[in-house]
Amino acid sequence: MHCPFCSTEETKVIDSRLVSDGYQVRRRRECTNCHERFTTFETAELVVPKIIKNNGMREPFNEDKLRRGIQHALEKRPVSADDVEKAISHIIHQLQATGEREVLSQFVGSLVMDELKKLDKVAYIRFASVYLSFENINEFTKEIEKLKE
Repeated sequence: MHCPFCSTEETKVIDSRLVSDGYQVRRRRECTNCHERFTTFETAELVVPKIIKNNGMREPFNEDKLRRGIQHALEKRPVSADDVEKAISHIIHQLQATGEREVLSQFVGSLVMDELKKLDKVAYIRFASVYLSFENINEFTKEIEKLKE
């Protein structure tokens, strides 16, 4: 790795640690020329699959769109920003773990519902009411009853 201070190609690793629940390696490095120290992070480069929409169109995965949908469901709910980011990271990790190049939007929706169910039951019902597009009040009531169980 090139030194960011003097551009020498020779640097040595002084310390390595796992971070981000073991999905990233933090390395402390020292330049062999100028002896400056710096930190690098190493992560596996996994592809997030494209999303196949209900109309058959395909679009790249959009983390901001996912975040907006979750935050909209959680509006005015007592859930920390850190918990939201953990949920988003968990969803992205599950998408990457499929190993697929494309996944159905329904799969992403079910992952979001699973995470919201853990975070906040009211947000889960808010999201489900839009995502599952209930036809009548009975379907809505059935979903609430399932949640109670």
